[in-house]
Amino acid sequence: MAPSRGSQALARTLHKTLSNHRGPVHVVRYAKGTAKYVLSGGQDRSIRLWNPDLGTEIKKFEAHGYEVLSISVSHDNTKFASSGGDRSVFVWDVTAGVTTRRLAGHMGKVNVVELNADATVLASGSYDSTVRLWDLRAPARAPIQVLEEARDAVQTLHVDATTIIAGSVDGHVRTYDLRKGELRSDFIGQPVTSAIPSSDGTTLLVSTLDSHVRLFDTTSGKLLNAFTGHNHTSYRCRACFGHEEATVVCGDEDGAVWAWDLVDATVLQPNPPPKVHDKVITWTEHHPIDPGEMVTSSADGTVKVWRHPS
Repeated sequence: MAPSRGSQALARTLHKTLSNHRGPVHVVRYAKGTAKYVLSGGQDRSIRLWNPDLGTEIKKFEAHGYEVLSISVSHDNTKFASSGGDRSVFVWDVTAGVTTRRLAGHMGKVNVVELNADATVLASGSYDSTVRLWDLRAPARAPIQVLEEARDAVQTLHVDATTIIAGSVDGHVRTYDLRKGELRSDFIGQPVTSAIPSSDGTTLLVSTLDSHVRLFDTTSGKLLNAFTGHNHTSYRCRACFGHEEATVVCGDEDGAVWAWDLVDATVLQPNPPPKVHDKVITWTEHHPIDPGEMVTSSADGTVKVWRHPS
């Protein structure tokens, strides 16, 4: 975990509202690196590519038969993966706007997909309690591995070169060490809705349905900090690190975006934060590079782009 550099004020000035979706928006993801694009997916079965600077929709991707629940963008922004209520995972060519692969096998809706660093392996987590790993270089459409340890729906995944982290409604965060063939299971005690490691992999940020976000040491499993004040008891809300991982950010079920100092867990002003969406905030993501921008998506049907006042 990087030392605290003092908590940066959260970008709270509304820059653009992206409102072409019909119905709840479940996920919004930034393109990788300096690219200023976002992808959103919603209950209307569509995925939309936006220019957040201008607030314009660039392209609409349609193939899902049910709601879109998850999106993962490749390192070079040429493709992305999506999943949803139709129990399928799609891999898309961004430029052509078409699917290049459809991966079937889950017995329930696929809550989450995540690509590894070079977009050769894809992990999918489902309501059927399994995680499936797919080799995107292989012609075969069968998963290369199925992880069946979870006892309830898998809600969140993180994939890196040697580990897979899976968070489940059964209250466990499971870390699979692919090199050693080992599994470590940490019992949080509440349904897990997101689990995001820090950039150096030493800490893990976990949000749960008891209105808590917790920071754990990944080596020892020790609880380092707990962040509270927000309302999160029923829906999948995502917590994330703010700029340079000096803060923790989470949208809640009242439509407010909360921010805390990473080290002392104090709520950043304003406290309590204002309501900025009409319904639950389903996804919060800070720009990967820009310190002054983040996006939120909500069940109110909108994606909002937030910036510091220029």
